[in-house]
Amino acid sequence: MAQGKLGFGLMRLPVIDGAQENIDMEQLNKMVDEFLGNGFTYFDTSYAYHNGKSEEALRKSVVERYPREQFTIATKLPTFLIQTEDQVEDIFAGQLKNLGTDYVDYYLLHILNTKFYNGLDGRGGVVKNCHLFEHAQKWKKEGKIRHLGFSFHDSPEVLDQILTEHPEVEFVQIIVNYFDWESYFIASRRCYEVIRRHGKKVVIMEPVKGGVLAQIPKEAEKKLRSIKPEMSPAVWALRFAGSMEDVTAVLSGMSTLEQVQDNVKNMRDFRPLGEDDMNMLLQMAKEQKATGPEGTGDFAEYEALTYHGISVAAILDTYNSAMVQPNPLFSGEMNYLANKLLANGVMDIKQEFPKETVLFQGNDITAQVEEAWNFLVEHAFVM
Repeated sequence: MAQGKLGFGLMRLPVIDGAQENIDMEQLNKMVDEFLGNGFTYFDTSYAYHNGKSEEALRKSVVERYPREQFTIATKLPTFLIQTEDQVEDIFAGQLKNLGTDYVDYYLLHILNTKFYNGLDGRGGVVKNCHLFEHAQKWKKEGKIRHLGFSFHDSPEVLDQILTEHPEVEFVQIIVNYFDWESYFIASRRCYEVIRRHGKKVVIMEPVKGGVLAQIPKEAEKKLRSIKPEMSPAVWALRFAGSMEDVTAVLSGMSTLEQVQDNVKNMRDFRPLGEDDMNMLLQMAKEQKATGPEGTGDFAEYEALTYHGISVAAILDTYNSAMVQPNPLFSGEMNYLANKLLANGVMDIKQEFPKETVLFQGNDITAQVEEAWNFLVEHAFVM
């Protein structure tokens, strides 16, 4: 990852009085100046961030203060807000106005998954029914977007389907971090491999897992500091993501000037991590997961079991991963169970499921699985 691949995500900007739409523009301007002043150029926003004010903040802080050729803009079409096709052109026109530009460098369909792509009945979701890819291809031909992609939150199988059916896609934005690299639901490694197999570029989101990997256990941080005293845990996580091949940008949702300074200092003149360091981080993730209620970071022995059609390994892994995070309810895994159930034809995740018994090596582990299942169902959200 050469200099410039660090991306500035405008989804956790400093705000005034706790109001998401009241962005602190004075602080943002300082952050932008530091970012651009160190040779980085990629800004990532969306129609929805900061209650719809993120694109406007980018215009005021970047577009109106710097020559257009000095930065690149990525923004996203809100698939989750579109009800009818006649909304699509108006939303896109509004985005260009919000941004104060006549073209977007990287344009994404936001949050593609089973529901939005295949639909609740499998006959097509909003992406197909409202012809979102077709609209985007038209905008590209008109010169209003330069590169077409989508952000993704679902299984490797659904990702492969979309890329097979839409070879015009140039890049995909996925979650990649060392904590989720081998997870069953987020499946960073397997999704990354699907994208590479299709010959597309990768944009990485959540490299620090929403801040979780900036607040790792004390012993783990002590180990990292013994190797590179000047490098924060967050930067180790960024470097793990940045060491992947075919990466266009690694996004960091920076909230303070200090975070920007830390990231740019350590990401300039980037050198990929070696295999030993990569494996060390993956082992640290297993050790952190092993402190959870399941007492392990490896759930492979449960892979042959299912509960309501879902892998028991995935259920226990996801629950366990949530519970070792500072805020279990913030866990990004919460919407993946709904996607898996929808793929199996279950449209209502809150429905009453019939009783099932789960036996593992002759032992009844139903109570263990039910505890994990009930937590995930209670706190799942469906986009």
